[in-house]
Amino acid sequence: PPTVRIVHSGHACNIEEERYTERVYTIREGETLELTCLVTGHPRPQIRWTKTAGSASDRFQDSSVFNETLRISKIQRHQGGRYYCKAENGLGSPAIKSIRVDVYYLDDPIVTVHQSIGEAKEQFYYERTVFLRCVANSNPPVRYSWRRGREVLSQGSDKGVEIYEPFFTQGETKILKLKNLRPQDYANYSCIASVRNVCGIPDKNVLFRLTNKTASPTIKLLGDDPVVVNPGQTVTLVCIASDREPTPTLTWVRTTDTLPGKSVLNGGTLTLPAVTSEDAGVYSCVANNNVGNPAKKSTTVVVRALKKGRFWITPDPYHNDDNIQIGREVKISCQVEATPPEELMFSWLKNGRALRSSERMVITQTDPDVSPGTTNLDIIDLKFTDFGTYTCMASLKGGGIPEISIDVNISSTTVPPNLTVPRGKSPLVTQEGDTVELQCLVSGKPKPIILWSRADKEAPMSDGNMQTESYDGILRIVNVSREMTGSYRCQTSQYNGFNVKPREAIVELIVQYPPTVEPVFTEIRQGLARTFAMSCRVLRAHPSRVLKYEWRLGSRLLNAGQFDSQDETEYSVRSLSREGYGEYSCDIINEAGAGRCSFLVTGKAYPPEFYYDTYSPLWQNRPRVYAFKLQWTQMNPNAVDRIMAYRLGIRQTGQQRWWEQEIPIDGMIQKGELITYNLTELIKPEAYEVRLTPITRFGEGDSTIRIVKYSAPINPHLREFHCSFEEEPICMFTQEKSDNFDWTRHSAATRDTKYTPNTGPSSDRGGSKQGFYMYIETSRPRMEGDKARLSSPTFNIAPKNPYGTTNSAYCFSFYYHMYGKHIGTLNAYLRLKGQTMTESPIWTLSGNQGDRWKQAKVNIHPTSAFQMVLEGIRGPGIEGDIAIDDVTIEEGECGDPPPNLRSSAPSATPPIWQSCVTLLLALFVNRRQPCDRDGLGEMKGRIFVKHKDIAELVNPRNGSHFLP
Repeated sequence: PPTVRIVHSGHACNIEEERYTERVYTIREGETLELTCLVTGHPRPQIRWTKTAGSASDRFQDSSVFNETLRISKIQRHQGGRYYCKAENGLGSPAIKSIRVDVYYLDDPIVTVHQSIGEAKEQFYYERTVFLRCVANSNPPVRYSWRRGREVLSQGSDKGVEIYEPFFTQGETKILKLKNLRPQDYANYSCIASVRNVCGIPDKNVLFRLTNKTASPTIKLLGDDPVVVNPGQTVTLVCIASDREPTPTLTWVRTTDTLPGKSVLNGGTLTLPAVTSEDAGVYSCVANNNVGNPAKKSTTVVVRALKKGRFWITPDPYHNDDNIQIGREVKISCQVEATPPEELMFSWLKNGRALRSSERMVITQTDPDVSPGTTNLDIIDLKFTDFGTYTCMASLKGGGIPEISIDVNISSTTVPPNLTVPRGKSPLVTQEGDTVELQCLVSGKPKPIILWSRADKEAPMSDGNMQTESYDGILRIVNVSREMTGSYRCQTSQYNGFNVKPREAIVELIVQYPPTVEPVFTEIRQGLARTFAMSCRVLRAHPSRVLKYEWRLGSRLLNAGQFDSQDETEYSVRSLSREGYGEYSCDIINEAGAGRCSFLVTGKAYPPEFYYDTYSPLWQNRPRVYAFKLQWTQMNPNAVDRIMAYRLGIRQTGQQRWWEQEIPIDGMIQKGELITYNLTELIKPEAYEVRLTPITRFGEGDSTIRIVKYSAPINPHLREFHCSFEEEPICMFTQEKSDNFDWTRHSAATRDTKYTPNTGPSSDRGGSKQGFYMYIETSRPRMEGDKARLSSPTFNIAPKNPYGTTNSAYCFSFYYHMYGKHIGTLNAYLRLKGQTMTESPIWTLSGNQGDRWKQAKVNIHPTSAFQMVLEGIRGPGIEGDIAIDDVTIEEGECGDPPPNLRSSAPSATPPIWQSCVTLLLALFVNRRQPCDRDGLGEMKGRIFVKHKDIAELVNPRNGSHFLP
C-alpha cells in the first residue's frame, strides 16, 4: 500500500514542523510555492493534490493537480490554506498528508478621519474631538504606531492624545483620538504599520495632514436630472467637488451594472458617446477624501424608445358571446412600451383618416398603474359603416423616434379563434435525434399568437423557456431527445387577436430510442483452452416490447433470439481457440435501432508494473558508465498464457532509436513476484527511457515505460559518501517516526531570525548564505527534551577479501553549529542491521559551542550493513538551534580528529584486541617476512603482512578467527 510525505522547496520564509503532524509552510505573497509529494508503494500510486479553503470566500480549488510537484508562481493571499497530497494504488486505504500554507502580506495603510457623533458641523476644526483611524490588511496581524511630525505618540505621552484599538476589530485598526483639539494638533500624522519584518516584509506608513481646512467633501452635478436623450446622441455628466482638504477623488458608478465599456472618464466628467437603450440607468458621482463619509449624488440617463406594439379585440363584455355582432359594443386595445412613458402619445385612424373621440367612438387611455402604455377605442352600437381598418399610431412628444403603427381590421369576417390538431398529428411518433414538428391549426381573424408549453409537467421547452411563441401554430424541435416524450399544450394568446378565454389543444409526442445496454465495451483477457462467458443487459428502450438479440464474432453470426421477460442475454465460449480471439458483439434491437455490447477477447498479457522503491538501484562500477537495478512485478500474470519472456527496449531520452533484447522467463510468474534485471553500460549522466513488453504464445502484451535517471549515487559497497544537503532529497536521509519532531532543511538566505537572533548559523559550512544545511528549530511548540532523529541511508560494508577477512574501518565526520544559550545535546549513533537491529552511541556534545562551524570525526567499525543516526535534543529555551552540514563517511580510519571533540563513544578508543594485535604485528615484522599482494591484512593503515602467519600467532588452532 502507498505511503506519502511532503517535502518543500520554493521561497518559504519558515517551515514549522509541529506536533500532531501539523506542518505550516509560511511564504510571502508574490513568491513561488513548491511542494513535492514523495510516495512509495507498488503498483506506483496515483498522486493527487487538493486544497481546502483558507477562508469562507475561497471555494475548493477549480481543479486538482495530478503531478508529484505542486507549483504556484506568484502566490496570492487567497491561495493560502491546507493542501493535501493523496496517493492511492488500490491497496489498503489511500495515504494522505497535508501541510498548511500561510501566506504573509501587508497592504498599504489607510487613514480615515471622523468626528464625534452629535457634534457634526461643516468642518472638523471647530469640533472638540477628532478621530484618526488607521487600517491595513495583513497576515500576520499588523501592529501600529503613530507619529506627529517626528514625535512618537504613545498612550500617556500627551494628555490631549488617546490611542486605542476597538475591541471588535481584534487589532486590525488603530485609532488616534485628539481630545479638546489644540493648535499644536494641526500637524502631519504618520501611521506606521508593521508585521515585525516577518518574511522580510518591510514596514509601511501613510501620512495625513490635519489642518483647519480638513473637512469631508461636498459635490454638485451640472445639468438636468433626468438626462433624456435620443439613441446615438452623446451624454456628458459633470461632477464638481468643493475645495476641501485633502482634495477628494471623484469616481463614477452605475447603480445596477458597471460603466459602459465605451465611456470616457476625465476627472469628474463622464462622457457616454453614441448611447443606446442598454446605456440607460442611474449614474452616481462619489467623492472621497477619507474624511467623514463619502459624498454621493446621482442622475438618471433616459434613452428614448418605442417598441413592442400589440393589440387585442374585446367583444361586448355585457353579453356572453365571443363574436362581434352588429348593434353591440366592441373595444380595440393597443399597447406600446415607451421610454419615457410620460412622453407617449396615441392617435387613431380609420381607413387612413384621423379619428376623433365621439359619443359612439370613445378614445381613452388606460391607467398607467393597471396597463401602462395602453389606449382603447370603444365602438358603441356597432354598425355596418363601422367596418374597416383602424390604425393605432404611437409616438413620443419630442420626436426623433420613429412612430409605431398597428392596423386592426374590423369586418363581418372578424371572428374569434379556434384551435384543432390535424388528423394523424397526435400522438406523434418520432425517433431520438430526428427533427419533429408539432402542429395546431388556428382559425379565426385576426390569427392570434400561439403559445406552446408542456402540459404534463412543469418543465422548460427545448429553447429553455417555459413558453414558446409561434405565429403559424407550428412548434419545431431539432434533435429531439427521449426526455421530450410527453404532452404539449398549444394555446391562443390574447395579443394580436381576441381578448377572450384562451383556446387550447393537446399534442402527444412519443420519442422512440434504441436500447441502452451495458457493458458498452469490455476487454477480456484469456489463455487458450479456457472457458468463459459474456453477458449483455438491457437498461431501457422504447418500444421495449419487441426486442431481438444477435451475437457475432466479427461479422460471423453466432447466436440470435428474442427476449421474452428477461432483460439479459449470455454467450459462452467452451474452450478458447486461436480463432476465438477477436471482437464479439451483441446487438439488442427494437424499431428505433440497436444497442451494442462489445467484448474484445485477447490473449495479450497485462502490462508489467515497475517497482520504484528499489533500495539504491543505481551504482557506478566504472568512471564513465553506471548500472541500474530494474525491478518489476507482472499485473495479473495468470489471466493469460504463461509469460515466456520480456522484450526490453532502451533508448536515451530524446533519441528515436530503441535498442532491444529479450529477457527469458523460466516457469510461471506468481502474482506479486519481484523480477530483477540489471541494466549496465549506461553512459553518465544520460537519462534513459526503458520499455518492457511481456511475450506469450499469443504474442506481445501491453508495454510499460519508465525513465531511468542518473544521479550521484550512494554506493551500495561504500567507499566514500558525502552529503551537503543542497538537494531536496537530502541524499536519502530520512526523518525517523519515533521522535518528537523533524530536522529542517534550510538556508541562511531565507531563515527568519527576527524572534531568535542569538542562535543558529548565518551561513552554511562553506560560508554561503544560499547554501543549505539541516537544523532543529527549537521555537514553539517544542519542549525541553524533545528529540529529532535523522537516519542515513543503509550502507553495505566493504566485501571480504579472498582470505575471508573484512576491512571494516570507516571515518564518520560532519560539521556542527551549536550556538545559543539554550543549546541542548547533539548525539551520533551507529546502527547495525541484522536479524536484530542494534544501536550504539559513538559521539555526543552538549551546550553552547560558539557562533562557528566545527568538525567532528569518529572512527567506526561496523560488522554488518549499517546506518548513521544524528539526534538533536532541545534544550531549556528557544535559543537552542543545532545545525549540521557536510556529512562524510570514508573508507579507512580518520586522521587526527579535531581538538574540540568531547567523545564519549566506545568506538572512539581502540578496543583491547586492536592493541594486542598491534603488538604482535610489531613483534612479527622483525622476522622480515616478504609480503605478497594476494593475502594482505591491513591494520592501523601502516603495516602489511601475511595474515595467515599472524593468525597462527593469535589463535594457532583456528586461523579463521583472525579478528573478533
